[in-house]
Amino acid sequence: MAVKIYIIYYSMYGHVARLAEEIKKGADSVEGVEVKLWQVPETLPEEVLGKMGAPPKSDVPIITPSDLAEADGFLLGFPTRFGMMAAQFKAFMDSTGGLWGTQQLAGKPAGIFYSTASQGGGQETTALTAITQLVHHGMIFVPIGYTFGAGMFEIEEVKGGSPYGAGTYAGDGTRQPTELELGQALHQGKYFAGIAKKFKGTA
Repeated sequence: MAVKIYIIYYSMYGHVARLAEEIKKGADSVEGVEVKLWQVPETLPEEVLGKMGAPPKSDVPIITPSDLAEADGFLLGFPTRFGMMAAQFKAFMDSTGGLWGTQQLAGKPAGIFYSTASQGGGQETTALTAITQLVHHGMIFVPIGYTFGAGMFEIEEVKGGSPYGAGTYAGDGTRQPTELELGQALHQGKYFAGIAKKFKGTA
C-alpha cells in the first residue's frame, strides 16, 4: 500500500501555498507515495481579509481533524505571527483534541515549513514553537537538517529556511519564494517522503 502524506497549510498571501506546491512535487517524485494538499479553515471574516488585501483562497480542499487519522505522515506549513504559527493553524490544531485523546497520530512522522516577513522574524522560532503540537500528539519531528547540502550555507543572497525545514521571506508581501527557497522545499518533500516510507515499512 502507498504511503499517504498530507501536506497541510495555512497561507494568507500565497507564500506558504507556493512552498507547499513545491514540497508536493518533491514528495511525488518518490515511488510508492501518495501525496495530498490540504488547507486549514480560515478563521477571519471575508470583510477583514479584504481589508488586509488577502487574495481569494485556492480550491485546495479544507481539512477536518478526522481526515488526519488516514495519513501516514504530515508536512505542516504556516506563516509566522510574532515568532509562532499563525492563529488559523493553531485553531486547527486546537480542534484535534479527540485525536490526542486516543493518540491516533502517535508515532507518525511530521515536518514543518514556514514563511516570515523578515530575517529576524522567526525562521527558527516558528518551527521550534510548533514542535510542541507534535510532542503532545506523540508525533515524530523530521527536520531536514543539512541534507540540502550547499544550499544550506548560502550567504550571498537572502534565503529563508533552516535545518528545521523549508522557508521563505514574504517581506511586505510582494517578495516571492526564490529558486533556491523552492529548491529547498522540493528537497524537503522528497527527503520527508523517503523517511515516511521507512517508518511505514518498519511498522
